[in-house]
Amino acid sequence: MGTEIIVGLDIGTTKIACFVGVRGENERVKILGFGKTESTGVEHGVVKNVKDASEAIRRAVDEAAEQANVDIDEVWVGIAGQHIKSRPSQGSVMIPPEHELIEQEDVDHLTNDQYNTMLEPGEEIIHVFPQQYYVDNEALSREVPPVGVAGKVLKADFHMVTGNVQNLQYIKLAVSRAGLKIKGVVLEPVASAKAVLDDSDRDAGVAMVDIGGGTTDIAIFHDRIIRDTTVLPLAGNAITNDIREGCNILRKQAESLKVKFGSCLVQAVSENDIISIPGIRSQAPREIYVKTLAGIINARTKMIMEQIDYVIKLSGFGKKLIAGIVLTGGGAQLKNIKDLCELVTATDTRIGIPNEHLEPDSVNYNELMHPMYATGIGLVLYGLEKAEENLEPEPAKEVKKKSGFDIFADMDDMPAAPAAPVVEQPAESPKSKKKKRGEGDFGKALTDFFKTVFDEGIDE
Repeated sequence: MGTEIIVGLDIGTTKIACFVGVRGENERVKILGFGKTESTGVEHGVVKNVKDASEAIRRAVDEAAEQANVDIDEVWVGIAGQHIKSRPSQGSVMIPPEHELIEQEDVDHLTNDQYNTMLEPGEEIIHVFPQQYYVDNEALSREVPPVGVAGKVLKADFHMVTGNVQNLQYIKLAVSRAGLKIKGVVLEPVASAKAVLDDSDRDAGVAMVDIGGGTTDIAIFHDRIIRDTTVLPLAGNAITNDIREGCNILRKQAESLKVKFGSCLVQAVSENDIISIPGIRSQAPREIYVKTLAGIINARTKMIMEQIDYVIKLSGFGKKLIAGIVLTGGGAQLKNIKDLCELVTATDTRIGIPNEHLEPDSVNYNELMHPMYATGIGLVLYGLEKAEENLEPEPAKEVKKKSGFDIFADMDDMPAAPAAPVVEQPAESPKSKKKKRGEGDFGKALTDFFKTVFDEGIDE
């Protein structure tokens, strides 16, 4: 078992959860501590109220730290929200003459250069994923890595993920006010994929769909490479709000109905089943048909599935997903959601839980074996991989400092600029002094001329 302790912080719309883990046996993760609290100050995956969010973060972190019996000062943070965008990018670098073959530093140089890409104002790069490498304009197959290939020019296609600078800054402020530092920021579907997918899924082609409270996050993999990422602004809270408005009940009652009695398929419920909802104060109980509830859930969930299907087709990998669709997140617990997804997308679907990557002796094991905790466990797995690779969390940090702005850097921690060294200047020669006064060759000739004229005038 490894000794490196990694902390993942899932700042969601409905919950904030903290996970403390280490590397277990068979490449699994062992969770040592787990803390969860109701999310406050967060809307659609974006921190809106920094004070409320920081207090909720502190409660979740304190609970996990106490259970794991460790001090927590650094966390890996998941990020989502409808401000997340993705775009293709391409770059190339010349291989130095002293490199007979392409080296890892050449590949890193090419990737890091992408963080200098010109973006729209207010955008910041979060991830850069290489798609295809070319050496001297010849494409390399997936089985041939660029390191070790002979060539003069290395080029690559990239998939770039960006986020809004202000929203990223709000996350940083909320975490720092909770007394923590950010080790790295990870797109939530990328983290969730770590927990619910394996190499065979990524190789065959799979769409990982994380249905949370505020957003639905999609990551498409093929040939073990992440090909496309999308964040949709519709998720579980939209379904709850539809139930609240359609049945004219409280939000907490709507959430409870959705989880306990809800179904994504109307034909799967009985015609005559009725649910009785207690009235407020002296009001009479409200009766709701289960079929009516299912109809409300079906309408909104079908809309979400249609958007998922559209994103998959738009990516160009719709017919290449041999492993199908994997649904995870809190929204994946809805009854018959797998069947509805298959009906809408005509693609094989399964529910993704972190059972393959979680040690059985982890704390709260039975509770953590749930789709809603895929992101948090995935953040720990992501951090462990980075620690084991002995790499910087994000190469972008070093590059972004050149622009004078780094959302992860605390100004107070920056070292003071070193004082300029005092260098004793050598004594100047008479010739150099004359040149400083402008008495060079031309100046000397001019002086001699006026001296001659002046002397002749005196003689006369």
